Amino acid sequence: MSRIVNTANPGSIRNGCRRSIAEMLRRLMMKQQVDQETKDMAAAIVYYLLEIDNTIETTTRAWEDRNYFLKADRFRTEWSWAKPAADRLERIVLGNRWSELPRELGTLAPHFGDIKIAKMTRSESTWAGAHARLLAKNAPKE
Repeated sequence: MSRIVNTANPGSIRNGCRRSIAEMLRRLMMKQQVDQETKDMAAAIVYYLLEIDNTIETTTRAWEDRNYFLKADRFRTEWSWAKPAADRLERIVLGNRWSELPRELGTLAPHFGDIKIAKMTRSESTWAGAHARLLAKNAPKE
């Protein structure tokens, strides 16, 4: 019997999210105006940043179980930007403050500069409908 390999480990999830964000950032930088696709991509980036943030605790918990506390703390510090960036971008999207989007994307770009994109591999279905989902998630409950 062969081994079962879990390909959905925190590192591969984080790398997939980073790749998706990097591609969306590149596409967004080519946009001249805010359209529905721009809104969907911005909302999808919020979701991907939150997913990255979720992987941080999973990774550090495993290290802390082995008493690698310093390594876990360094890793948390290295990724401490993800949740605040998601929160800022979410406020921009929910508040329809699209004039602030380029500046926020500019602050995100350095975190993804190490990702080389020779070919766009993510399709529009990756972010389609993300804006509506984010609005629905934050709609006031009756």
